[in-house]
Amino acid sequence: MDTGTGPDLDTGDGLDLPRNARALLDAVVAISSDLDMHTVLNRIVTSACEITGARYGALGVLGNSGGLIDFITFGLTEDEHRAIGDLPRGHGILGLLIDHPQPLRLKHLKEHPKSFGFPPHHPPMERFLGVPVRIRGTVFGNLYLTEKADGQDFTEQDEKLVEVLATAAGFVIENARDYAQSERRRQWLEASAHITDALQPPVRVDDALRQIAISARRVSGASAVAVVQRRGERDHEISARDGSKAGEVDGIVAALEEHIQRAESAADVVVVPQGSERTVVLVPLRAHLAGNGVLLVALDGGRGSLEAEEAELLASFADQASLALDRAQAISDRQELMLISDRDRIARDLHDLVIQRLFATGLQLQGARRIAVSDEVRERLDSAVADLDVTIRDIRSTIFELQHSHELSLRADVRGVAKEYVPVLGFTPMVRTSGPIDTAVPHRVGEQLLAVLREALSNVARHSEADAAVVEVEATDERVLLRVTDNGKGLPADRHESGLRNVRRRAIEHGGAVRLLPEEPHGTILEWAVPISG
Repeated sequence: MDTGTGPDLDTGDGLDLPRNARALLDAVVAISSDLDMHTVLNRIVTSACEITGARYGALGVLGNSGGLIDFITFGLTEDEHRAIGDLPRGHGILGLLIDHPQPLRLKHLKEHPKSFGFPPHHPPMERFLGVPVRIRGTVFGNLYLTEKADGQDFTEQDEKLVEVLATAAGFVIENARDYAQSERRRQWLEASAHITDALQPPVRVDDALRQIAISARRVSGASAVAVVQRRGERDHEISARDGSKAGEVDGIVAALEEHIQRAESAADVVVVPQGSERTVVLVPLRAHLAGNGVLLVALDGGRGSLEAEEAELLASFADQASLALDRAQAISDRQELMLISDRDRIARDLHDLVIQRLFATGLQLQGARRIAVSDEVRERLDSAVADLDVTIRDIRSTIFELQHSHELSLRADVRGVAKEYVPVLGFTPMVRTSGPIDTAVPHRVGEQLLAVLREALSNVARHSEADAAVVEVEATDERVLLRVTDNGKGLPADRHESGLRNVRRRAIEHGGAVRLLPEEPHGTILEWAVPISG
């Protein structure tokens, strides 16, 4: 288009303006018609090319370190973009304008001593016009224009028009940036409110951690987000993760172990660039009950320059999430305390009432036996007393489990394995324990006992056709005995002892032995005994 003064034009709206003034006015209106930052920057470049007749244009956005963090172009096709490759970093003439933000017009770009040349496949460019874009006196970026469509040089008038456009663009960019920041604040506030609502009781701490990772990923646009918590002196554990590249979190945590510790100790946001492709932001989770940790946010491609306000919003979200975690943990602890209290009450009632009554009943039956005349009656009384003794022993085992179910113990593990096989067996095995199982049995022997128990229950499920089984574990100062009894079809004559061979090996390696016995009237008894000191 003609950028000269030209004749005045009647615009039809009551204003008679020179053509270049009208073009500048149209350009200002165009760049002011949207608040989306990316759209605004594109319109600024397009308008600068239109009012000067430039064939190519670009707007280089400066980062906090002074280099280019974004480069918006006009006039290049997608094929040319792909052929050129990476966008410029701010060397040569582009760097000159960064170091000295003053308008610059050149007739022969290549002849300038600061010319850095062009990469392969770059379109030829000779004439150049560069103008800085300022926001409140600070340089936001630079407008670069090359090659007028009519083949002429850029004029002083072109320079003045672009300077005026750059001044207007500064205000428009500031408005767009303020709007973008207010939108980011709104999104983070909504995410914080969502976390508060989503983590209303009842909620499990693991579910809360997962929800925090999901919310942070959605708002930040990160490729991966994880909640990393401390386990031990230096080790960390990934408690929750989310994102398209969540599988890479393990490697990121391993590589940034020292930075994670620094974020925890300093209780401040730590930003770790990982080349030009990724930036990892570590935000401390200052929870008091749920355990300390960090919120790890991996930002890919073009998100490396995390603005200060964005970091503050992310930290505010993490603080809100920490409060929600503490509340969830407090509710979980209270529920656990109530459960323990109930178990203690039930255990006391069983001990003080049920066992005492059963014991008194046993004494009465033993007294009745002394005056019984018939041998059959005495045998039945003896059987009843024996059954009461077994019942009292089972109740005492239950009492122990109720009082220690929140602790790790071999006794609890035995019951846990029995429950684990209920779906396979089709019934619930009865479990009986006696003696100092948790204190006298070494850990290595306990691991072998659990492995043998799994093999025994597996054999019952696969071969015995039983509908009932009893698991007994007895511990003394000298040995531990595992006995598994079923009411199945018994031992086949031509059995193949593949699993039983392992059972025997586990016993022999610890100085013990294995016995297979028939159960009357039908069934099998497996006994596995190992010396505790072996």
